[in-house]
Amino acid sequence: MGTIFTLFMVLIMIASILLIIVIMAQNPKGGGLSGTFGGTSSAQFGVQRTNDFMEKATWTLGIIIVALILLSVILTAKPVQTFQQTSPAKKEAPAPQTAPATNNPATAPVQTPAAPAK
Repeated sequence: MGTIFTLFMVLIMIASILLIIVIMAQNPKGGGLSGTFGGTSSAQFGVQRTNDFMEKATWTLGIIIVALILLSVILTAKPVQTFQQTSPAKKEAPAPQTAPATNNPATAPVQTPAAPAK
């Protein structure tokens, strides 16, 4: 399990370093590596291809890094143990507790005599 995790970490680090290099080679104003090869105008044939390559490389490396991270989490995750209940699924509720009957006349309910019929 540890070797798979180490492999993913090495691949993620390599992809991250390549992404840093590709981003640093770009110039935010359109120059960068493409400006070195053919001036600052992106209308030239070779320069436009360099800009397209740099943009595609940036997106591709970003997607590769995210995919490697997700794969490393999925493949190296420890399985979750679920505990099943060993007793029957349907348990009976305990009977409600009732107060014991007392012979105390002070707490006994008062009964009134029925009214005489007319």
